[in-house]
Amino acid sequence: MKRYNAKHVALSGLLFALAMALSFLESAIAPMLGLMPGVKIGLANIVIMYALFFMSASWALSIAVLKAFFVLLTRGAVAGALSLSGGLLSLLVMWLLYKLPKRPTYFILSVCGALSHNIGQLAAVSLIMQNGLALATAPVLILSGLGMGLVTSASLNALLPAMERMGFSSKKPEKISKKSRKGVDEP
Repeated sequence: MKRYNAKHVALSGLLFALAMALSFLESAIAPMLGLMPGVKIGLANIVIMYALFFMSASWALSIAVLKAFFVLLTRGAVAGALSLSGGLLSLLVMWLLYKLPKRPTYFILSVCGALSHNIGQLAAVSLIMQNGLALATAPVLILSGLGMGLVTSASLNALLPAMERMGFSSKKPEKISKKSRKGVDEP
């Protein structure tokens, strides 16, 4: 069983709470910005990108699934299914790109994540509606994915220095070794 230090676990809890708050906030402000239904800014994806790039894919996956569950509870089954399908495809695409030998920039990763999020949601809507009507919104969602990918990558880049000043480095945390766990009770 992997063990992480208290700072890592606390950061994970904070990131999950932040993802829920940002998800709720973006669903509230999207209509005020005049965005068409289904188009979101993607603020919660900043949290998932941070978890993927600086923690691990498993932490990012946990946050994405929990965020989709939160959406299910607060906005219903269809919104939860869309959040899960978009979030999982987005996370998979960003993780695969992040693992490339020549790692793309955060901008490229974010835009690809946003586009794949929209593609995952379109696929889920097509399955739910069982017709191709959802594909009519594809051009708008692709353009919004490009724009929102830019916003989320710029936001992540702006937040990284603040995270480092708070003591959360942009390096992945070290696992606690068996030597440093002496005296720690096993669960």
